[in-house]
Amino acid sequence: MAHRRPASVGDPDGPQPRNRASPQVRLLDLFCGAGGAAVGYHRAGFDEIVGVDIMPQPNYPFEFIQADLTTDDPVDPEFFDLIHASPPCQAFSTATRQPDTHPDLIATTRAMLTEYGMPYVIENVVGAPLRGYLMLCGSMFGLQVQRHRYFEISPDMALWSPGGCVHEWKEGRPWTVSGDMKGTIDDRFDHSFKPSLVRIPGLMGLPEGWSAYEYAQSIPPAYTEWIGQQFLAQS
Repeated sequence: MAHRRPASVGDPDGPQPRNRASPQVRLLDLFCGAGGAAVGYHRAGFDEIVGVDIMPQPNYPFEFIQADLTTDDPVDPEFFDLIHASPPCQAFSTATRQPDTHPDLIATTRAMLTEYGMPYVIENVVGAPLRGYLMLCGSMFGLQVQRHRYFEISPDMALWSPGGCVHEWKEGRPWTVSGDMKGTIDDRFDHSFKPSLVRIPGLMGLPEGWSAYEYAQSIPPAYTEWIGQQFLAQS
């Protein structure tokens, strides 16, 4: 499949291929989901964001292209300053660890991004085989969710962590976010507390109106806002 430019690219007065002298900063968001990562990069200062996912994403807040990244090349990466990728994590998630039924897409994604030759970030769950990763937690940003995530960043940047984990809410237990939350009642478990759907946007810093599944699959935008700010400061 031929590379496709973002919809806003194509006329003489529109955006041109990646140019560090340009004031416009563009992000390509692969395996984008509903857009939790994209929201963070936008808050960091990225002007143009294009998301790509195999599934429809009606709540994605920026330009969206539906495509299968394992078989298609829907966008030319030369038009972007940074590529973020969040390949499916079921092979490594402690909740669904099933490597035989869920393929490891991290190596495939890394090879694809390396071939692009662009700066990239790969995000995934704890236990995923990321290289030289930065681990971020909601407590580092004052959020009442743990939500540990790994970030592989290439080329290497002098990224620093916002601090260590501080899990001291609700009798010492962090909130969890899962795909079956509903209603307005918070559930308590012996190991954690599960917030109701109406509380998730505030706890994670996400837009309102998403489904429980979309929230469960998202990361707090504070993570990518932190990474995006450092990337822009060093670019």
